[in-house]
This record gives sequence, C-alpha cells and structure tokens, in this order.
Amino acid sequence: MTSETQAEAVTKRTEGAPEGLGDLIGRARVVLWDFDGPVCRLFARHRAERVATDLVDWLAARGLRGLLTEGERESPDPHLVLRAVDRRHPGSDLVEELEEYLTKEELKATSSAMPTPYADPLIRTWTAMGSRLAIATNNSPRVVRTYLAGRGLTSCFSPHIYGRTQQLNHLKPHPHCLNRALNAMGAAPGDALMIGDTPSDYLAARAASVPFLGYARNERKASLLREAGATMLIDSLHPVLTNLRNSG
Repeated sequence: MTSETQAEAVTKRTEGAPEGLGDLIGRARVVLWDFDGPVCRLFARHRAERVATDLVDWLAARGLRGLLTEGERESPDPHLVLRAVDRRHPGSDLVEELEEYLTKEELKATSSAMPTPYADPLIRTWTAMGSRLAIATNNSPRVVRTYLAGRGLTSCFSPHIYGRTQQLNHLKPHPHCLNRALNAMGAAPGDALMIGDTPSDYLAARAASVPFLGYARNERKASLLREAGATMLIDSLHPVLTNLRNSG
C-alpha cells in the first residue's frame, strides 16, 4: 500500500465517523475497555477455535464429553465451553481446573497477540488528557496484566483491571465487571463510556446504564452488534483518536 493510499484510507475512516461520536467521547470521564478486540486481538495466531477444541478434548479425556451438547462441543468460543460446564457444575473443582486451563492458553496467546490499530496511542492520549481508564473483560486479569506490561501500558489502567473470576455467572453480558470498575473509580454510569466489540459487551453496558461505543473490525461483527441493539459503531479507533487530539 502506498503512502497516498494509506492517507486516503485514514481520511475515509475519519470522515466515516458516526454522527454524535464527538459528543459521546466528550462526555466520558471514565473509559471502560473490553480487552480482546478493542485493545488487541488476543487470539490472532493462537486461535480461539483451537483452544475451544482443546477444552472439549480435555473434558473428553476425563470421560466428561457428555457434559456438553453437540452445539457446545462444536463452538469456536472457549468461554462458551467454560460457561456451559459451570452451568451444570457451578463452583466445582472441575470448573476451577477448566478455568485455569483456559487462563494458561490465554497467557500463551499474549506472546502473539496483535495490538488493535490505534489502540496504544488512543489509550495513552486519553490518559494524558486526564481521563481514567479501566479494563472490563471476560478474559483472565492475569492475561490482561501480562499483555499491558509488554506494551508499556500498565500505568494507564492499573489498578483498574476487572476480569474473569471464579464466579462465571458474572461474566458479561452480566454487568458485574463494569459495576466493579465504576464503584472502584467512584464514577457515575453516565460519566463513563464502554468500548466493546461483542453483543455481550453492549448488553452489559446497557444493564449498567453506561453509554456504549461498538468497535467492529468487520461487517460480521457490526451486524451482530446492530442486531443486539447497538447504534454507535466504528470500524476503526482512528476517528476517536483524531477527535481527542482535535479537542485538546
């Protein structure tokens, strides 16, 4: 791609910013980030589909394949597999072991995770402008801390990293991790903004009464967010970064 083509692509993304984006950003004093998607592609190379299959195989090796329905066994989402087991054996040693297995796979993935374009400078710019940032994710907080440390971003979020706990019924779309962040930061929901890329992010934000900005890197993700009810969508973080820099 030539420099001229890159410039045209950037201009197109900036001009394509949804109406009202500036107002949405301007009202936010606290920004809650989902992790896998808006901050990085955690499973860019260490594929989530492979991890989900490994979780199913782990259960099968223990004679527990029958815990899952056929659809759950074929799911590409490891979180779906984990939650399915937790629904049948909540709080059990089995769930604890399976969650630890998933955490180890997520930790492996951090070494090949791909930063979301413009995420790093946007995080640093928002921090420099005095906004407070938090992570609200279904991933393990150990994974988030490992990734942020590798990117030199820990100080932008610490200590406000709220991820998966042993209470798996509190994973998004439950608003638990968002409410934890808001309570810890002493922030009202209306003064916050949630950036997420899945329907569960949107539903958790809605349940917590937090304004939502959907990041959809492709049309499939955009369609899923729209179907869930999200209306403010972007396909790049660039217009957010541009808006912040222009407002400063």
